[in-house]
Amino acid sequence: MSFTRQTPEEVIRKDADNEKKGGCMQNDGKGRFADVAKNMNPGSLLKGRNVDPIIEAYFQIGHLKQLYRRGWLRKNRVSEAHCESVADHCFGMMILAILIIDRFGIGLDFSKVARMIVLHELGEVYGGDITPVDGISDGEKYRIERDSVKRIFETYPGGEVYVDMWEEYDAKTTKEAKFVAQIDKLEMAFQASVYRLQHGADLDAFMESARDSIQSDVLVCLFEEIRGMI
Repeated sequence: MSFTRQTPEEVIRKDADNEKKGGCMQNDGKGRFADVAKNMNPGSLLKGRNVDPIIEAYFQIGHLKQLYRRGWLRKNRVSEAHCESVADHCFGMMILAILIIDRFGIGLDFSKVARMIVLHELGEVYGGDITPVDGISDGEKYRIERDSVKRIFETYPGGEVYVDMWEEYDAKTTKEAKFVAQIDKLEMAFQASVYRLQHGADLDAFMESARDSIQSDVLVCLFEEIRGMI
């Protein structure tokens, strides 16, 4: 498995060049984009080892704990030292989902919600964190991320269940998937407010993006309160 390590400065410089050219992220020729991460994918450490499928899946998925959320790094909005990982984002989503569902008694299958939250970013394990400004079409992004999820579970017993769950989230047609998609944006807004209060970062674009995607009255109220704080 190839791995391209870039510093945030290189990513910012490349993003700026791509914006001028109307291009996108650097493709490695295999349909996967350059990672911005703390280290290489731990899955590569298992090469040549015959291990239990749970160990293999964990090592691969664990890369999300090392993979930076690229949007915060663009244009030097947040430094690498302070930037959250993709796994940090999923943790924040889980906290919000637990608190909101328990407090407001929202009628959802929480087991499905929890699974979707944990699984919804698996497309980035091998696909990288593709952002809206990268010039990647929705169709191409779906293909890249689905290939990533299938790669993780291709030898895992019953792994198609997790691929199907990821696809259910991506389709956003069930009530659980719609809720998780809104929590995804609400957590982004919460994190933007943290960065704004901690570092004075200009993250208005993230707040507006989140507001456009949140429809639930409960979530809108929480969003408006957090936006009012900054």
